[in-house]
Amino acid sequence: MKKKMLLIAASALFISFAVNAQGGGRMTIPERVKTVMDKLADFKLSSDKTALTDSAFTVYFRDQQKMMEDMRASGGQPDRDKMMEGRKKLGDERDEKLKKIFTDDQFKKWKDEIEPTTRRQRPAGGGNN
Repeated sequence: MKKKMLLIAASALFISFAVNAQGGGRMTIPERVKTVMDKLADFKLSSDKTALTDSAFTVYFRDQQKMMEDMRASGGQPDRDKMMEGRKKLGDERDEKLKKIFTDDQFKKWKDEIEPTTRRQRPAGGGNN
């Protein structure tokens, strides 16, 4: 019995270290905005455009977080199609704001090169074994 309890405790300790080593926590909205703004550094935006861009991403991430919280609060299995539709709508609203801030070349670079790197990457091989 003692060996079993020791094995369980050691396993729990190992798992907690593994999760923390992989950055198991979620980033806050300001951290997410900073990450995106760092990726946009080569755009060399004016201070006015930087503030507008920062605001557009803050609103986008806040609304995205609220949508996810609302879906979790509703209980049950989330509707994947509804979730994808909501994310698309939020992304489209964000992109409309960004089109007014960025030049055509900057917006193209955002959509083609930078935006894909902002999506959370899942580990290869899935996670549901």
